[in-house]
Amino acid sequence: MSDLAAARARYVELIARREQISSPRLLDALAAVPREDFLPKGPWRIKSEAARSYRLTPDADPVHLYDNVLVAIDARRRLDTGLPSLWTHFIDVLDVGTKQRVVQVGCGLGYFSAVLSRMVGPKGEVRAIECDERLARRAAGYLAPYGNVDVINRNGCADIGGPADVIIVHAGFSHPQPLWLQSLRPRGRLLVPLTQRDREGAVVRITRKARGFEAEAVQQIRIFPGRGRGTTALDDRVADWWERASSLAPLRFRSLAQGLPSE
Repeated sequence: MSDLAAARARYVELIARREQISSPRLLDALAAVPREDFLPKGPWRIKSEAARSYRLTPDADPVHLYDNVLVAIDARRRLDTGLPSLWTHFIDVLDVGTKQRVVQVGCGLGYFSAVLSRMVGPKGEVRAIECDERLARRAAGYLAPYGNVDVINRNGCADIGGPADVIIVHAGFSHPQPLWLQSLRPRGRLLVPLTQRDREGAVVRITRKARGFEAEAVQQIRIFPGRGRGTTALDDRVADWWERASSLAPLRFRSLAQGLPSE
């Protein structure tokens, strides 16, 4: 086994053990998608979940990417990839199946879009929505070999292109957008970080039932706000409620040093 293959195997084992991943298809997809295919050429600026500053990898060997680290997309803007363990865990709790239609609101450079592509298979579909034009353009190039992925440069609150089995939101919002709830198919699942103005909150999984919806908190989080939030009266009312609730019952939030405005 080559050094790179061994590093990939250790990476999958690390994520599986840390997050207690239950889906073999997810682990297979994680093992199959080369992380370096969705990043600029190295060396790379990387940091761990707890670190506040980047360190530069000693060279451009992709072996350095196969750890639970954030990788800078644009260090000046503090724009990073998603943390592998975190987003793998979120995908796992969504129980993504073959032949399903998955919508990502905020795909970044497309790494997890490719993982989802492998999970749904050739008869499934991934719509990867990215509001940042430069990121969307780069993601479209990286994802060109994945025929079941469609990259769209758009606001994911305005249009997701039809009904979905799974919707995963990679940014913080004060409340689930009505469009997302309306677009869920029967037994469809939505995962969305519900956050305050200071970016702290909880990730919630919402499942469409025969009559209404069922919501379950997954974990606490700190994450960048979604594009367009905080611009309506409802946003302000929910944000005020968050602040009052937090002052009455302080919570310990998991801090993520991840910088994508939409991931």
